Amino acid sequence: MQKTSEKKATAANQESLKELVLSAIDDAKGNDIKVIDVSHHTQLLDYMIIASGTSSRHIQTIAEFAMKKAQENGYDKPATEGLGHSEWVVVDFVDVVLHVMSPAAREHYNIEGLWEISSRPQDS
Repeated sequence: MQKTSEKKATAANQESLKELVLSAIDDAKGNDIKVIDVSHHTQLLDYMIIASGTSSRHIQTIAEFAMKKAQENGYDKPATEGLGHSEWVVVDFVDVVLHVMSPAAREHYNIEGLWEISSRPQDS
């Protein structure tokens, strides 16, 4: 997956992009939306947004709504992986990464659980 823009946005732009993506997910009737702030764990991105769709077509629609809304508001075209007939689509806006998954794929890969584990303090 190649990124179309390597520049980091300002904090206000990151927050604005996050809200645009969340609004697009809501418009497309995405389910079980979770936002994870990963800015303290990696410099690659600030927010990971995870949502579920009810079918491969619904998953694609959610991703396309998010891409369209961001581009209409002046953001660069994001890199994508899995568009088409897929149970998991990734949309990389650089500072915000959107994962749209089927409930089965989401349960199997458990991205939220992986980030929760990495956020726990290490035992001494």
